[in-house]
Amino acid sequence: MSIDVKHLAKLARLRIDEDKLAKFEKDMESIVSMVEQLPQPKTQAVGLDPEHPMKLRCDVESEVKFTRNELLANAPKMQAGCVVVPKTVE
Repeated sequence: MSIDVKHLAKLARLRIDEDKLAKFEKDMESIVSMVEQLPQPKTQAVGLDPEHPMKLRCDVESEVKFTRNELLANAPKMQAGCVVVPKTVE
């Protein structure tokens, strides 16, 4: 199986030096080969242990109540009743 590491790097927006491409291709091919050799699970319930079923906790409402003004008092910067944060997406 041939893996185009250069194309994968472009999709992932990674820069890989030309001299390292062959090594990465070989590594990726060995990883894919190893995964292809993994045995198929015998049942659909893999990971479920009937002797130790999962128990979900009950939702418990917090007894501590804060007003909006109390919560916003800790905000470093506010505008029109909202917390102002630095822009993260352009």
